[in-house]
Amino acid sequence: QVQIVESGGGLVQPGGSLTLSCTASGLIFKVYNMAWYRQRPGEEREFVAHITATADPTYADSVRGRSFISRDNAKNTVTLQMSSLKPEDSAVYYCNANAGGLAELNFWGQGTQVIVSS
Repeated sequence: QVQIVESGGGLVQPGGSLTLSCTASGLIFKVYNMAWYRQRPGEEREFVAHITATADPTYADSVRGRSFISRDNAKNTVTLQMSSLKPEDSAVYYCNANAGGLAELNFWGQGTQVIVSS
């Protein structure tokens, strides 16, 4: 079965940096587009960053310039490096895998919590 597992969340000081990791299993990782989303309590889940199967990245306006998404197909892993963190970056971050834009090939991880606070 497909399994998506995020890690790397935690408590970070404002202005600090954090690297989130997502490891996928049970799928042909190299053909999947990967993405990060985040959700604050009581709010809708929002897009953060995306990387295609061919490693082309896209970023949300809110994180562009201070985030970097990358993938390692040999390790079935996608990472999100974030810097200059702000309190509004606090959220549960979710990893998403999708192939061909198909609902049948769309998977989510359980999420990892990031808290940016002094």
